[in-house]
Amino acid sequence: MANMETGGSPKKRVSAKNFALGCGILASMTSIVLGYDIGVMSGATLFIKEDLKISDTQVEIISGILNLYSLIGSFAAGRISDLIGRRFTIVIAAGIFFLGAILMGFATNFAFLMVGRFVAGIGVGFAMMIAPVYTTEVAPAAYRGFLSSFPEVFINIGILLGYVSNFFLSKLRLDLGWRLMLGLGAAPAVFLGIGVLFMPESPRWLVLQGRIKDARHVLDRTSETTEESQLRLAEIKKAAGIPESCNDDKVDVPKKNHGKGVWKELFINPSPPVRRIFWTALAIHFFQQASGIDSVVLYSPRIFEKAGIHDKNTSLGATMGVGLVKTIFILVATFLLDKFGRRPLLLTSTGGMIFSLLGLGVGLTVIDKHPDETIHWAVVLCVSTVFFFVAFFSIGQGPITWVYTSEIFPIRLRAQGASIGVALNRTMSGIIGMTFISLYKAITIAGSFFLYMSLGIVAWIFFFFCLPETRGKSLEEIGRLFGLSSDETREVELPPESNGGGTR
Repeated sequence: MANMETGGSPKKRVSAKNFALGCGILASMTSIVLGYDIGVMSGATLFIKEDLKISDTQVEIISGILNLYSLIGSFAAGRISDLIGRRFTIVIAAGIFFLGAILMGFATNFAFLMVGRFVAGIGVGFAMMIAPVYTTEVAPAAYRGFLSSFPEVFINIGILLGYVSNFFLSKLRLDLGWRLMLGLGAAPAVFLGIGVLFMPESPRWLVLQGRIKDARHVLDRTSETTEESQLRLAEIKKAAGIPESCNDDKVDVPKKNHGKGVWKELFINPSPPVRRIFWTALAIHFFQQASGIDSVVLYSPRIFEKAGIHDKNTSLGATMGVGLVKTIFILVATFLLDKFGRRPLLLTSTGGMIFSLLGLGVGLTVIDKHPDETIHWAVVLCVSTVFFFVAFFSIGQGPITWVYTSEIFPIRLRAQGASIGVALNRTMSGIIGMTFISLYKAITIAGSFFLYMSLGIVAWIFFFFCLPETRGKSLEEIGRLFGLSSDETREVELPPESNGGGTR
């Protein structure tokens, strides 16, 4: 019997994996709101521009501004999730985006629409920060990459749903179609609000609150064996500075463990390993968006128009194909992350994106030089390289950015450290989305993609030399990969009266 418990019965393994999978799926559903917004805006702006009589500059603003508004939610979510827990932060994310979607759906003018974008943006910031953090903290190391990639899976599902919404609702009358497109974004938030009732709190957050018994219960449900559950709990307690011998139901943890002093440790006086982790997280988020992915996803109809596809229904249909390819390959990536590791997929992904951007730039250059004739091979090249670009993005840069960032921060810095990464990600996304039309008018649309290609080359070099492999390692082992000492991993000292009688 003891051996069976240590090895894990088949029933126990399946139950634990299914429960962790369910938790990861429900948490990751927060990301669907961002994906839906990105996808639906690509087509909705065609009709908003015509209905509200707005300029290309205003189209850029409403397309990209949500990402800048999301900074407010992203920064707030890190601190709030440390105070009230990961689970209730997800509820806040769903509620705020629900309100934003309703406001956008009832918008009567550009100013009203901007108010809705502001509210929805805050909700997106909450969602993008909390989903990968919660999933990473619940998932066992054996399939953490698989589960932690689910936020990106749901972003892609959301994008696809947005494209489908564009295609079918575009047939309604002008003033109704785009409002329904935007308003339907409230639906995922409702399902998420209900689903979160069935989710446990993050075991790492529970330990940081001194709730050892509650954390042990969650770990028992998400671990394949009792031995694995005990090992995970011991590692978390060690990282939080709680003696392993302390098994009290409630431990008084210093306020420093509740998120105090994190900004100082990250910005003012970081140790060299923390500084390396911090800059690694910022760099991977920067390069993900500098690849130009949002230009392709947000402006696919315009890109296809520039490539010679002028029929609106055909363009929206091709755009729906982009969403389908993106979704299929992100699902493929979820099964590859823990099999092949982060580095191989990331390097393959970035290399494929570089060559796809090269092909897209060449195709658009040829088409631009022959405006009065249709160069069929160039049109095929442009459409196929767009599909290849999003496919390569989805097997590496898309999911690994979120997985890697949520893995590398020490436990006490994780929530707020991840929120900074999300903030940079959304800032870059906003800049890309709000400048693409102006950029291609200044340096041609082909020149824009050559620019993204050059940044991709820099990204590949950085990933090759600076990112260690984290596959299959515990979150505490990953800290040691970046040079964190035992003292830095432990992070805090407990007062003598809170050590449950144990010694350090």
